[in-house]
Amino acid sequence: MQQLSPRHFSPGAGLPGSGLPGDRSARLAARRAFVDLKLTFLHALDGAPGIEWLCTQVRAAEEPVDLWLLRAPVFAALAGGSPDQRQRRQQLRRGLDTIFPDLESASAFAAF
Repeated sequence: MQQLSPRHFSPGAGLPGSGLPGDRSARLAARRAFVDLKLTFLHALDGAPGIEWLCTQVRAAEEPVDLWLLRAPVFAALAGGSPDQRQRRQQLRRGLDTIFPDLESASAFAAF
């Protein structure tokens, strides 16, 4: 049986379970944030008319970028001036900011 040297267990070795303990924690945190964002999308769309296709797309999303690409149609589905629609849009923006914090343009009102 071949004995493996320590270099075979480096983070880049590609072995399942290899890497630093922090790597696994980071992957779990990223996955948890993605699932939370997906649930935020679905909650925001709950009860909106004519969004069956959009809900299917959100459920089928496998990566955060999939949700990022769906944000425009979701915001369009939430268009309107009712307090409930405004609240859902705000929740969706906050959810997007958790995964994509640097993608929004800076506002003149932002504190630095």
